[in-house]
Amino acid sequence: MRILLVEDDEAIAQALADALGTQNYVVDIAVDGEDGWALVGVSNYDLIVLDLMLPKLDGISLCRKLRQERYQMPILLLTAKDTKTDKVMGLDAGADDYVVKPFDFEVLTARIRALLRRGNAVLPPVLNWGHLRLDPSSCEVAYNGQTLHLSPKEYALLELFMRNPQRVFSRGAIVEQLWALDDPPEEDTIKSHIKSLRQKLKAAGASKDAIETVYGLGYRLKPLPQTHPTDSILSQPEAETSQIESSWAQQQIVLAVAKAREDFKIKVSDRLVVLSQVSQVLQQGQPGDELLSQARQEAHKLAGTLGTFGFTEASRLAQEIEDQLQTITASLDEAQSLHLSQLVVQLQQKL
Repeated sequence: MRILLVEDDEAIAQALADALGTQNYVVDIAVDGEDGWALVGVSNYDLIVLDLMLPKLDGISLCRKLRQERYQMPILLLTAKDTKTDKVMGLDAGADDYVVKPFDFEVLTARIRALLRRGNAVLPPVLNWGHLRLDPSSCEVAYNGQTLHLSPKEYALLELFMRNPQRVFSRGAIVEQLWALDDPPEEDTIKSHIKSLRQKLKAAGASKDAIETVYGLGYRLKPLPQTHPTDSILSQPEAETSQIESSWAQQQIVLAVAKAREDFKIKVSDRLVVLSQVSQVLQQGQPGDELLSQARQEAHKLAGTLGTFGFTEASRLAQEIEDQLQTITASLDEAQSLHLSQLVVQLQQKL
C-alpha cells in the first residue's frame, strides 16, 4: 500500500517513513503543502498523513482542497497543538483522524492500519488464496502452515496480488504501486522479484504458476478452481505464530525509531542555531519579524520532535520557549529577555 507523508520536519518524516517501511508500506514524502498537492496529482495513495503546520499550504487548507476535489483516501492529521479548536477544524476540513505530537510510533502506525482497514472494509483482515495466508497486521505469510520468508518487495508484490485477485498488473502499474517516486527500479527488477516469489511459493508447496503471466498484459494471482472457506479460520498454533510475528513487527518499528533518534541527536545542534540567534538579538534589542517567525516555528517543531523521540524535559523547555516567543512585543522588558535566554541555554544543556 502507498502512503503520502506531508511533513516539513525532516527527522519526524524520515523516522515515520522508516517505521512504515518495516510494515511494507511504500512512502512518499512531501516537505510542504504544495508539494503534497502535486504528488497527489501523479500517484494513487491509499492514505495521507498530513502535518497541520506546513510551509506554502497548511495542512487544514490542503485537507479541505483534497476533499473539494473528491479525493476519498483516508487522511490522518498530525498536530502539535492539543486543542479542541484544531481538532474540530481538522475533522471539519475532511480529516478522518488526528494524532497529537509528541506521539508514540507504534500507536500511530496502529491508527494508520485502522484507517486503511476502514478504507478497505470489504477486504478480510487476513488474506487467503487456497492454502496461502497473508496477515497484513503482522506481515506474516504462510502456505499450509509453513512460514514463507519474503523480502519486503516480495511481500508487497504478494499482498498486491492477493488484495486484487482478479486484476492483471502491468509492470508500470506494479512500479506505481510499490516503489517510491524517487526510487524507480531497473527494468529487470520486477521480473527478478516475481521469479524469486514464485520459487519461494513453489518450495512451500504451491503450484509453480501461482503467480501467472498474462502475456502482453502483466501478472496476476492465478484464479483458484474452487474456494476454501475454512482457510480463514486460524488454528491455535497459527494464532500463536501470528502473535510472534506481530511482536517481531513491533520490534522492527522500535529499531527504526531508535536509529532515527540517534540521527536526530547528531543533527539537533544545528536546529538550535535560530533560537540562539534570536536570544542573542534580544539582548541587544528587538529582533526582526522574519527571525522571530523562524524562531517560533523552530521551537514549535522541536517541541513535537523532542517529545516524539522521548526527550520529555527538552520538549517541555522547547514548548516554554515557544510560549515566550509568542508573547514578544516591542515592549519586551529585560526580565523577559533574560528568562528566554536562560531557557535556550537550558535546552542546549539538555541536548
